[in-house]
Amino acid sequence: VGLTFIMYRFFLHLPAGDTVKIGEISYTLKIPRNPELVPVKHITDSLPQTVAQHLRWIMQKDLLGQDVFLIGPPGPLRRSIAMQYLELTRREVEYVALSRDTTETDLKQRREIRSGTAFYIDQCAVRAATQGRVLVLEGLEKAERNVLPVLNNLLENREMQLEDGRFLMSAERYDKLLQEHTTEELDSWKIVRVSEDFRVIALGLPVPKYQGNPLDPPLRSRFQARDIYHLPFKTLHMVYSVVRVSQLLSLATTLCSQESSDLGLPDFPVDNLLPALHVLNAFPMLSSQQLLHRLYPYNSILGKDGRTAVEGVLSRFELLDGRRQPVPGAILSVSATRETEGRADVTSRVADKDITFQVPAGTKERRPPNSSPEFIRTPSHCQLLSEMMQSHMVKDICLIGAKGCGKSVLAREFAEMLGYSIEPVMLYQDMTARDLLQQRCTLPNGDTAWRPSPLVTAAIEGKLLLLDGIHRVNLGTLAVLSRLLHDRELDLYDGTRLLRSDRYQTLKEQLQLSDEQLQERSIFPVHPSFRVLALAEPPVVGAGSSSSSRGQQWLGPELLTMFLYHTVTPLARAEEMGLIQGLNPNVPTEAAEQLLLLTHSLRNTNDPTAQSLASSLSTRQLLRICRRLSHYPEESIAHAVNKACLSRKLPFLLDRETFSTLPPRVSSGTIHDGVLTIGSVSAPVFNTKEKMKVPDVLFYDNPQHMKVMEDMLKDFLLGEHLLLVGNQGVGKNKIVDRFLHLLNRPREYLQLHRDTTVQTLTLQPSVRDGIITYEDSPLVKAVKLGHILVIDEADKAPTNVTCILKTLVESGEMILADGRRIISAQGRPNTVVMHPDFRMLVLANRPGFPFLGNDFFGALGTNTTSTFCDIFSCHAVDNPKPQAELAMLKRYGPDVPDATLRKLVAAFGELRSMADQGTITYPYSTREVVNIVKHLQKFPGEGLANVVRNVFDFDSYNKDTREVLIEALHKHGIPIGAKPSSVKLAKELPLPEATMTGYWTINQSGNARRKLLCPTETHPIDVKGPVFLRVQRFPCDRQESRALSFSEEKAHWQIPMNEVNIICDVATKDDMLYVATCNPVSLFSMRERGETLQCVELYDVFPRTISGVWQPLVTVAPLGSPLDGQVVLHEEQVGAHTDVGVVRVQQRVDRFMNVSNTNCGGHKMCRDFAHKNWLLFYKEDGSQLEVLDVLEGRVHSISLPIKLKSVFLVAEDRWLLLENNSNKKFLLTKPLHMAAEDAGVCQLHSISDDSGEASAPQMLSCEQLPNENLSAALDQKIVSPNRVLADIGAYARVVVGFPDLMSPNEVYSFKRPVDLSAMRSGESGAHMLLSGGPRGSGSAKRDNCVALLSANQVVRALPPAKVPLREIYPKDVTPPMTAAYLEVTDLNSKKVKYVPVPRSTSVSPYTSWLSKVSESDVLVAPLGSGGVVTVDMGGYVRLWETGLDSLQRSLMEWRNMIGTEDGRPLQITIQRESGQDVTAPKHGKIDANNDPHVGGNQWAGGTGGRDTAGLGGKGGPYRLDAGHKVYQVSQAEKDAVPEDVRRAAREMGEKAFKERLKEINMSEYDAATYERFSAAVRRQVQSLRIILDSLQAKGKERQWLKNQALGDLDDAKIIDGLTGEKAIYKRRGELDPELGSPQQKPKRLRVLVDVSGSMYRFNGVDGRLERSMEAVCMVMEALESYEHKFKYDVVGHSGDGYDIELVRADSVPKNNKQRLKVLKTMHAHAQFCMSGDHTLEGTQASIKELAREEADEHFVVVLSDANLERYGIRPERVARVLTSDPQVNAFAIFIGSLGDQAERLQKTLPAGRSFVAMDTKQIPQILQQIFTSTMLSSA
Repeated sequence: VGLTFIMYRFFLHLPAGDTVKIGEISYTLKIPRNPELVPVKHITDSLPQTVAQHLRWIMQKDLLGQDVFLIGPPGPLRRSIAMQYLELTRREVEYVALSRDTTETDLKQRREIRSGTAFYIDQCAVRAATQGRVLVLEGLEKAERNVLPVLNNLLENREMQLEDGRFLMSAERYDKLLQEHTTEELDSWKIVRVSEDFRVIALGLPVPKYQGNPLDPPLRSRFQARDIYHLPFKTLHMVYSVVRVSQLLSLATTLCSQESSDLGLPDFPVDNLLPALHVLNAFPMLSSQQLLHRLYPYNSILGKDGRTAVEGVLSRFELLDGRRQPVPGAILSVSATRETEGRADVTSRVADKDITFQVPAGTKERRPPNSSPEFIRTPSHCQLLSEMMQSHMVKDICLIGAKGCGKSVLAREFAEMLGYSIEPVMLYQDMTARDLLQQRCTLPNGDTAWRPSPLVTAAIEGKLLLLDGIHRVNLGTLAVLSRLLHDRELDLYDGTRLLRSDRYQTLKEQLQLSDEQLQERSIFPVHPSFRVLALAEPPVVGAGSSSSSRGQQWLGPELLTMFLYHTVTPLARAEEMGLIQGLNPNVPTEAAEQLLLLTHSLRNTNDPTAQSLASSLSTRQLLRICRRLSHYPEESIAHAVNKACLSRKLPFLLDRETFSTLPPRVSSGTIHDGVLTIGSVSAPVFNTKEKMKVPDVLFYDNPQHMKVMEDMLKDFLLGEHLLLVGNQGVGKNKIVDRFLHLLNRPREYLQLHRDTTVQTLTLQPSVRDGIITYEDSPLVKAVKLGHILVIDEADKAPTNVTCILKTLVESGEMILADGRRIISAQGRPNTVVMHPDFRMLVLANRPGFPFLGNDFFGALGTNTTSTFCDIFSCHAVDNPKPQAELAMLKRYGPDVPDATLRKLVAAFGELRSMADQGTITYPYSTREVVNIVKHLQKFPGEGLANVVRNVFDFDSYNKDTREVLIEALHKHGIPIGAKPSSVKLAKELPLPEATMTGYWTINQSGNARRKLLCPTETHPIDVKGPVFLRVQRFPCDRQESRALSFSEEKAHWQIPMNEVNIICDVATKDDMLYVATCNPVSLFSMRERGETLQCVELYDVFPRTISGVWQPLVTVAPLGSPLDGQVVLHEEQVGAHTDVGVVRVQQRVDRFMNVSNTNCGGHKMCRDFAHKNWLLFYKEDGSQLEVLDVLEGRVHSISLPIKLKSVFLVAEDRWLLLENNSNKKFLLTKPLHMAAEDAGVCQLHSISDDSGEASAPQMLSCEQLPNENLSAALDQKIVSPNRVLADIGAYARVVVGFPDLMSPNEVYSFKRPVDLSAMRSGESGAHMLLSGGPRGSGSAKRDNCVALLSANQVVRALPPAKVPLREIYPKDVTPPMTAAYLEVTDLNSKKVKYVPVPRSTSVSPYTSWLSKVSESDVLVAPLGSGGVVTVDMGGYVRLWETGLDSLQRSLMEWRNMIGTEDGRPLQITIQRESGQDVTAPKHGKIDANNDPHVGGNQWAGGTGGRDTAGLGGKGGPYRLDAGHKVYQVSQAEKDAVPEDVRRAAREMGEKAFKERLKEINMSEYDAATYERFSAAVRRQVQSLRIILDSLQAKGKERQWLKNQALGDLDDAKIIDGLTGEKAIYKRRGELDPELGSPQQKPKRLRVLVDVSGSMYRFNGVDGRLERSMEAVCMVMEALESYEHKFKYDVVGHSGDGYDIELVRADSVPKNNKQRLKVLKTMHAHAQFCMSGDHTLEGTQASIKELAREEADEHFVVVLSDANLERYGIRPERVARVLTSDPQVNAFAIFIGSLGDQAERLQKTLPAGRSFVAMDTKQIPQILQQIFTSTMLSSA
């Protein structure tokens, strides 16, 4: 194409009629009417050929009268070509940048008010059409759909109907009409001619390749398109001629190719090459790669594959020269340039050379580099500043860096060095183009006007514009700035135009106009110094694939052309240390070093959990922690770190440890002499005039809340703003109000919600007399007056609102809607100065389900308010600890019984921990408990069980939750659902009369044969040890037994022992219970009300000494003070020496003494006086007593002249001995303190017993009955020493006078009808099977008989065969299966009752061994608190209450808890003054027919009258109810659904079930099998589905649609409303996904299950295979019908291989039958596969396979048992595999295996990635946890 190009300078003065020729095409010029609208200085001196061809094409279309559409990649080229054409043809331009906020009024006509009347003002399209200008529309893809069709008719037919009634008509038609009509006529018809010179040039990007709305077909068809691609390689090469350029150009061209965009790489910003080359000219020593990173920061935006691709291209063009260290640089000096204003000379040292270059600079005083006290120099920051300076020379800059890494500080330092004033503009998500450029306002006379935004004033005044948060704002809005950034030109809404200063000068010279004249024509210059510095957070890496869930990648091709990019890298450790010490000189060095060590190790891991923690430990946060540490050096770092990260950890990783490390007591807040002290912190109390704004709240101090307040006060004094995070109802508001009350600070209160907008947050606009006035919001008031602003529910507000708060806190600046701005220091006019006392206290719920807030803490990407935690000082508020909560509740309910409060605290504690684990979704808080207690305090008659329903009725329709709740409440003994009548106490039978059956006489006479002296000798004991043993702690799952009915049983729990173990003894001391087992020998200890069990395994200490069958039997004796908490264990075993151990259970150190006695034979131990620290041992058929004194460590041996059968310690100094064959009784008396020299003083007296009972006692009490009990038992008033004795012939015997009186002692007996030994203990049926045949009556070692002297009872455990069942149970009732019965003989009431002890759930297979331990299946011991404890052979501990008085008390309490619904009809009574006086009261007449009477003052039994007896009246003598229903609500009627209705409902359900089975042809047996697995995980499935639903709902949450014709008034559009516009409303609607935003792909999940042989083999031990099947069942059920969100498959691994397909992703099971088939396959495979382990290979393969698939996020969950060591697999390898691909989140669940393998494994694996399920029941729960924490965090 030949180009005729007339030289530029003549060009402007061409007379009309001249022509411009491009090639052979010529165009005749016209004289412009408004020459200031013609573009100037767009044509360069040498036009490239390509551009000339584009211009020629446009000219052709222009001559044809067609509108053109220039389409092409982002960048200024298309606009520049359009402007060059218009300059060439001297056409006036109307330019409009379209954005998503453009409306019809911006294009056609807008109303403005002038002196009270609304006028229509033509906008660009109408002006262009009528004046014959060219309308340039830029960014068609940005405009919302259905806005541009407004122009369709104008484009096609050049016609348009205007709002003010005029009609635009095309020139031809108008001229035709003009031939027939006059101009006046046409004017009166309001017809306006469209100029024939009117043209439209549209500029747009091709969608879909770029983001935006595709063109509407009717609109598209009206344009002629031309592809304006980047200038071709050759042309560019001509333009740029520098070394290295060809390489860069080759790179740019490659990265703009189709292939590169197929790889998902954004286009290279070719237009920025020119400025970059200027930098390269000035600094030839820069490496190409350094330069490239500024143009194309590919490390930040691309994933691994993308980076590799780019680096491949780089190395191809030899641009990888930056592998060596980047060239160091530092700024040396900045000085003003003499010749030109607004420039500065900067001298910078780059690679040891000093280079001076000119850069734009501000007008303020410059500060020499490195002289700021707030800015601490670090090498990396100096380097960055020098690089920024180089880029600043040529273009605007954008700083990318994580939150809190110092971007703002760097920007401030940069500005101060160059003498710039900073104009900060905080960008937020739904910011509109108007917010950026101009806002409407009213003048004082009511006229509407436009107020320029700070951005515009900055451009005119030459400031540094700081765009903070460019990653947040919508691209469609940001597009309005692209012309300002590229060309420094801007067209505003009111018609004002800003021009680049050199173009402005040219225009001024050509038109010879003054500045004032140009300003009248609304043309202003952009100041030459004006520069933009944008700040942004890093883009999501590799956003193409993995981040569609997290919103768009913000750094796209369009933004790349706007700035040069610099990355603020995290500081190195040494630099960060220097920074911290520079800003906080007093910080303890050691603490700071530890802190940095932790932070840097977290930052360097590639584990996402650690990474997210690291992100909350930004440099800013570290500085805050150190500032605090320098003031409070005694604080622990752990506490500080937890506080900083807590925002993240709250969901369910909140370490309970956090609080356990705190000092327990903090005194309550005290005020003394005007100084408030909380704990160790003091602050002066504020003096305020505004007393009414100081909160005053009912607050009961508790240590935990005081601790939080102390922490808050520390931060408050350091000048921080505070953020309190916690579940609902934990007392956040109370704490804040109390805090402010103590400080006496006035507060302003703001409640945020869904519809809070930035405008409502700051000002409330209202219209008065046609003028808009603004009311200050609480926020502005607080800022002005220095009050405390409390912001509640911050998580409910849209994120952009909370963003604004962030700016206010961070920079102390904020622009208000009325143009005023809040600033932190005095300065310019029209400002609100922030008062120094102003503080913000923000309250928020923790993130995550079930709180329906916005993700206020924000994940990555768009949700930016994670910065919140970075700027505020965070405090976690948790529910108070049980003790604190109990103390607090006592204050709320002083009259509520303690037991009730305890139960409430325990039950709610349990519910909270369930909520933390995710079993239930609602976190029950203190608020609920307080409400319950308040109710009980006010209405003590109502039962607890009833009142808790006030909280739990919310859940009464959700079956699963309801079951969980009821179970938890029952566990803690809150009888919800019990009836007052369900009392199931055992039946009482009468005792036979007490008969005097004879005397015991102690023979005292002088006959030497009868009074025998027994020699004693003493020797020390041989102590071995100590042995150190491991104490294991288990949670004690204690269940209260009186949940649904009241019985003697109080509570029960299971001891964690394996099934072969055998319980062999139980002992109690105070409230401690000790249980010994003997296979292997171990000792369990627990408290009666404790929450943990301790277990010591002793098989090392009791070794097997003989071969053959060894059946040890261990007896426990708890010792007393000073050896509290120690027990002696004695193993009585035939033929072995006696082993006695002392075990301390409380401490971790367990001392073990071995006391040897070489005598053979089985010793027995008498432990009645163990609490006095001495024990007695004897051997059956032996003639020696050994007394062991534990404290002195000696044994006293007493030799006897008789062979022993048994010994009873009836007192410390009197022992009853039985001779072996004759059962003859002897009394041995001994001195209390046996010393060696008094040896031989023990005397033996024989006792003659003439009561005729030859049987040996089974139990003889060592204390006496209290006198009143003795009197009650014998029915005679009597005071005497006595002992209670029990044997097989009597329920109980009382020996009166024994052992102290020498006179004959009377024996009173309550005889049994049948001797116990006469009853056979054998019995047919199940008991027989369990016991392995009849048990010999003499063989059992434990007699199970105890005397409760204070309750006057004897309790023994009997096997069911020895119990008179026929008398207890009616004929038609089958007795329940029981382990034993407790026979309770009560000597007060003379009754005996048999309490059934339930059967144990599991029984050891060693039945004959069991029968040697005890005759029945239980062991009994007395409890310190009264009552007895039984332990059955399956390890079930039960506590029983037997005493009559205490049972009655408990029953009262229990009934009170249920509440007394006495069944009487409720009456509603209205008291009204009837005006008649009350005369004397009387009974009234009695109506024989008993008709109802209301009033009348004569009848008795009336309702609502006066004087007579009746109900609801006044003045009667007493209430008299004659049985009339006044008003009644009957509970019973509601309950009584007729049986046939119930049956019908049941049958309907069954029928439907069978139909369904038939449909999927599944047998009932199969259905039952499937149900077994399904039922086990129903709760987890339910809660997962609830969460998935809520997510779905959140995804569909409606957004505000603006510019609507109906809805709520949009505050931002009030002025448009005044002028009478229609589209000023906003309403909620479903927002269509943004066009061009990637399709939401489903998340991809693979469950990798272990189906190896070991799973089958150990299934019997811990059910691991079944649990895995349950877990798979849970995944299949939970994700059913969410296939669009989750694509999952299940793969097995075993010895056969690692990819056994169980569920394919494309054909997931649809019904129970198919799901059961999957489970059966798993089971069968595990049964028949080869042994071996492929866990690692399976994991690796799955991770690789999933990474290749397109998905939103990838998850692999591996289920495996932990015996990897057996196959030689090291944990490190597992860890490596799990974290091998950052795109795939892999989790491992190890099924706890032998020993502590699994725990060891977990310690070496990355946190949060591996879980150990010791109890396989946890597998489904862990899986649920993984789902909730990760999948859903970003869904």
